[in-house]
Amino acid sequence: MSKKNESSANLTSRIRSSLVLKLNFHMISRLISGFLLINTFIVLMVFFVVIWKAEEGAKNIIEVLKENPAAIETISREKYEISTVKELSKGIKISNSLKKRLPIDIYGIKRNIKLPDNHREMKFLEKTYMTKYIMEFPLHHTNYQIIYPIGPDLKLFVRFFTFLLIFELLFILISLRKGYKNIRKTLQPIAELAKTAQSLNAEVSALGGTQLKDLAGVISNIDANRLDSYISIDSSQDELKDLAFAINGMLNRINDSYQSQVRFVSDASHELRTPISVIQGYANLLDRWGKNDEKALQESIDAIKSEAGSMKDLVEQLLFLARGDNETIQLHREVFDCCETMDEIIRETQMIDKGHVFEVELDKPAYINADKQLLKQAIRILVDNSIKFTPVGDKIILRVNKKEKNVYVVVQDSGIGIDSENLPKIFDRFYRSDESRARKTGGSGLGLSIARWIIERHGAYFEILSRVDIGTRITIVFSEAKEIKSDKSPEK
Repeated sequence: MSKKNESSANLTSRIRSSLVLKLNFHMISRLISGFLLINTFIVLMVFFVVIWKAEEGAKNIIEVLKENPAAIETISREKYEISTVKELSKGIKISNSLKKRLPIDIYGIKRNIKLPDNHREMKFLEKTYMTKYIMEFPLHHTNYQIIYPIGPDLKLFVRFFTFLLIFELLFILISLRKGYKNIRKTLQPIAELAKTAQSLNAEVSALGGTQLKDLAGVISNIDANRLDSYISIDSSQDELKDLAFAINGMLNRINDSYQSQVRFVSDASHELRTPISVIQGYANLLDRWGKNDEKALQESIDAIKSEAGSMKDLVEQLLFLARGDNETIQLHREVFDCCETMDEIIRETQMIDKGHVFEVELDKPAYINADKQLLKQAIRILVDNSIKFTPVGDKIILRVNKKEKNVYVVVQDSGIGIDSENLPKIFDRFYRSDESRARKTGGSGLGLSIARWIIERHGAYFEILSRVDIGTRITIVFSEAKEIKSDKSPEK
């Protein structure tokens, strides 16, 4: 067996053994506690019954003494010893709570349990069999003493109790053995989970020494061999079944995350490869003919500047998404009128784009609590997309409405539209519904991903309606802010 397999087996064994021992310990502890409680109750009940029996017999003797103190010599005593005493004897006193429940009710009565005088030299059973119950009470200015030997009554109980203890010990030993087997069987699925986790951990740890060029291959290998496997558990074990579902869901999410990262790296590399190739091509052109050909020189310079600008925009978008994934972008929220922000965007857009008709409808004021700059960036992305995919001369509608305590920011174009199959994918990174037309517009496929991150981080959401060759309407839905107040504390 390899070291990795030995390590996995040892880990599984330790997890299973520790749980088995711990659960067995708790089970035996509860059994012992239950038996102790029952045994204590039995002992107290037997003790109470024996004393009650002793006092019931003594009660008749006391009634005779009350009527005729001289009858002490003629009373039928049976097991009782009756005498007069000057000093009260010493022994184990009966608790006050027990005294109140005993049948004899005489003022000044004292009760105690007397052990043999030489009890220190005697064994436990001998002491028990010779124990006496003493009742002392004043009557007619005389102290009487009634002694009842409770040892013979306890002798039978001691034998019964001994058998009871032996039975309880055997029951505990049998329960320990059966419990150990049952718990191991019950925990077997957890052992399988541990093996799966250990195996997955070994594969993931292998990433540490992998070269960057092999990263995608290693991730794909882990996904194929590990993350797409499922853990099966007996449906009768509901708790473990829920655990298996949770782990299977986690593996699916990790699998999706890895695949997404692989696609992201591949798409980013592809997007950067095109402008780099263009720049490299024009650099070679300059090296060959551009030194003396002014037309080739100017064409190369323009192309290199354009592609460098595209690469700069792409890298900035990638950095924004990376910071968003790492939760390092801070939101500086404030309450402001969304209509004023839309006004700024419209003015700036109309200065740049003269080829489209902008129809504006603003329901002022429309207060929201958001980061003004990030919201502006998200709306600009939607407006830029509308401009890119709407023919020159056509209309673009920008609208801010309020309804049912919500603020609706609408950007609607009359462009090429998106078919229903591609609509759920438009927020995916590097996704283009039409590759050829998107290339002409210069889009990287990251804008809507950035807009979605911004909007979702604000607790808002998108509503999208699109028809091919008719147009697209994208609505951002915010909760309306009721008061204008400043919140300068940054939110991560």
